[in-house]
Amino acid sequence: MFNFSLTNQIILLALLLIVSAFFSISETSLMSLNRYRLKHLAKSGNTGAKLASELLQETDKLLSVILLCNNFSNAAAATLVTVIAVQLYGNQEIIIMTGTLITTFLILIFSEISPKVIAAAHPEKLALSCSYILYPLLKVLYPIVLFVNIFVLGVLKIFNIKINFTQKNVITMDELKSIISDSGKFIPNKNKSLLLNLIDLEKVTIDEIMMPHTSIESINLGQPIEDILTKIENFHHNRILVKKQDNEGIHGVLEINKLFKLYIKENMQPLSHDELISQIDSPYFIPSGTTIYKQMQKFQDNQEKIGLIVNEHGEFIGLVTLEDILEEVIGEFNIELPSKSSKIIFDEDGWIVDGGISIRELNKKLTLNLPTKGPKTLNGLILEFFEDIPEPNTSFKINKIAFEIINAQDKIVKSVKIYRNLNKSKI
Repeated sequence: MFNFSLTNQIILLALLLIVSAFFSISETSLMSLNRYRLKHLAKSGNTGAKLASELLQETDKLLSVILLCNNFSNAAAATLVTVIAVQLYGNQEIIIMTGTLITTFLILIFSEISPKVIAAAHPEKLALSCSYILYPLLKVLYPIVLFVNIFVLGVLKIFNIKINFTQKNVITMDELKSIISDSGKFIPNKNKSLLLNLIDLEKVTIDEIMMPHTSIESINLGQPIEDILTKIENFHHNRILVKKQDNEGIHGVLEINKLFKLYIKENMQPLSHDELISQIDSPYFIPSGTTIYKQMQKFQDNQEKIGLIVNEHGEFIGLVTLEDILEEVIGEFNIELPSKSSKIIFDEDGWIVDGGISIRELNKKLTLNLPTKGPKTLNGLILEFFEDIPEPNTSFKINKIAFEIINAQDKIVKSVKIYRNLNKSKI
């Protein structure tokens, strides 16, 4: 080799740098591959993807062959540069040192940094192409790779380091949400929202989407039928709570639409007490803290659409419907009057918000970052913040968001103003 002409030696040096660059590209591109995208391409019949998948199933052997060939190329290049330098300038220490520095610079720029930057920018295209060379190369060098790996595994054992390359690739829920959020144009925004909402069903509880008991309209069966019907006429919701005559227990839930249909059927004649009772659905109780996903399954299994939520003491705390759960998945749709959107009213410099609105719903609609651990409603969050019932016109901040109490009565914050711009608040 040393009898080559200077020109041939320079050409050989360039080839060695190119070979080293190839293995640097191979390493970075294969390790940067999206494994799920790769699996899809392999199933679609892409030969390069199939080869890459097989190579990545034996990551230890793949890295061994890449590093062996890369280090061999770099060592050969370093030796060759030294030979060239000695031939040109003589066998002196300064010449050898200079040759070493030049070699290091050339390898870093042309064989390491530049190739790896390019590979990181185009991992899929380069990895699939490199696999056509790496796959047969691994087969040829397999005995050498196996021999080297014996020593590698021995060193790892000495330091009690356990490596498992056969472990399946799994992702957490948070990672999956990040993948969906970062999918860009491949998934429409509406579908992104749908998928993210479906994932959240596993950890979101019904307490976060329920209508609190203080906001639920109710009737008492102990009252005269005329008073009950008059009261119903002024209700704003389709579903109302029906209390027993002693006003201590819950008799069930009444859908006004069903009552209206019966009224039409009876030729708009005044309904009797018994006819009213016949339209009442038996109460279906749900323990507080049940996840939305689990409750959706229970609604399906029990053929129910309305659930009354009770706490650990058996106290009624709220109401949730199948429509509430569906809204968490697909977004809002109008079923009752008024719609839930009436809980938020746009104002000149902010929003007027119902105190009974859930924090989760508020965060979603107004893109806020209010804490969801602890109280589930805005009223609960404010009461926890003050540890008291705040007076109207009281201004405060939570997570750098400015609030002002509009109305508070009966130990409940009825309405709150949220400022869009902190500078416009009274704080």
